[in-house]
Amino acid sequence: MTTPAGEVYRVDWLPGTDVLHGTCHCGAEHTAEDPVELWEWMLGHPEGHAS
Repeated sequence: MTTPAGEVYRVDWLPGTDVLHGTCHCGAEHTAEDPVELWEWMLGHPEGHAS
């Protein structure tokens, strides 16, 4: 996947759970058990993101 320079997306696994915690390049955060749901949320910018 190619992202514009400077855009960093971070996904962390919360140990002991099936939960993933994602942080978008804009600073918005989201958690999900489904990795596809999490990546769709991140790459669907700005839909679903707080302003």
